[in-house]
Amino acid sequence: MSVIRKSAIALIPVIAALIPAVSQAQTREVKIYGFGAKSGVVRIFGLNSEAAMKAAADQINKAGGVTLGDGTKGKLVLEYLDDRCTAEEGINALRRIAASTDGFVAVGPTCSNVAEPVFGILQKKVGDASDTGLQFPLYTDVAAKGGLASMSQWAFRNVPSEANMYKSLFDWIKANHPEIKTIWGGVEKDFAHSNATFNVMKDFATKAGFEVKGQSEWLLADTTFSNQIREMRRGEADLVMPKMMVGLTSSSSIETLQGCAAQAEGMLIPTSFAPVTDDARKAAQTLQATGVSMDLHNAAAWENIYTLKDLIEKAKIMAKPETIKADRQKMRDALAAMKESYGLLGKVGRTEDREATKPFLFVQAKKGEWTVAHKPN
Repeated sequence: MSVIRKSAIALIPVIAALIPAVSQAQTREVKIYGFGAKSGVVRIFGLNSEAAMKAAADQINKAGGVTLGDGTKGKLVLEYLDDRCTAEEGINALRRIAASTDGFVAVGPTCSNVAEPVFGILQKKVGDASDTGLQFPLYTDVAAKGGLASMSQWAFRNVPSEANMYKSLFDWIKANHPEIKTIWGGVEKDFAHSNATFNVMKDFATKAGFEVKGQSEWLLADTTFSNQIREMRRGEADLVMPKMMVGLTSSSSIETLQGCAAQAEGMLIPTSFAPVTDDARKAAQTLQATGVSMDLHNAAAWENIYTLKDLIEKAKIMAKPETIKADRQKMRDALAAMKESYGLLGKVGRTEDREATKPFLFVQAKKGEWTVAHKPN
């Protein structure tokens, strides 16, 4: 055997050993940031969003990952920051992400009282040289106060329109429950989402012909409500007590039923998620395997990751430190050009002011489970 041939044979194990290393080097990490409330009273929402984002990214990676602009295969990597549902922490989280060399888009935040000031530090109009606001694309999954995306052309949301949902709900109650004529409300006065949604509910209840007899108030951190319950009873309204209850969208979660199933029995809530399609059932089962239940909020986080995967490929994102500024602009432009996006209940429409038009349905608490009461669309 020649020396050359012996040398070639000897090199075969070395070459074989190098193949995995070369393959690994050709797989680029693609960082997706998230931020929201992982501590504090509403920490469950941030924790659930993080779990859904990671589970969706894991599914995408197992299916081959994402194809980047130069043909390289990318692996999605998630980092989720805690903003504690406070404006200052939310602004700090976004500034930290924007200062990174690998962040070209972020998903979040949880709380509307964080989203509003965070959107406020973004550049309002793309290309305005006089505006020194952050030029960073933000794709919100939870914060639901109406109209916030209009604050900046770098802000996008995948949250349902509570105006559409509650208008439909009160019209349905009017048509199907003629015994309901009066309403009593309840609101967390120090929580932006509760305040905003209660105003939406009062508005559409009144327009549907119901009389709003009054409201009871409490704070987000309160744990006793005996005074408010007595006040509601004295109001003797048909809706809330005793004939029917309507809840806040965020309450349509498994945590509500785990904590107070008896008290929630019969409650009606409009929601943009229930496991009623093949995709929704598969996603819910995948997340359940990690010990987390899916609701309308973390369903949106799941959807966002799949949408971003598609946009990364369409926009030819490179995910390199030297391309980060261009990648942010590409992602913003791709989000702005998007006419519809992926949804677990069906396609999600997009409005001119970068909001979502999501399919929704009504669920009702029955014997410790959320059951579908009506599908209006």
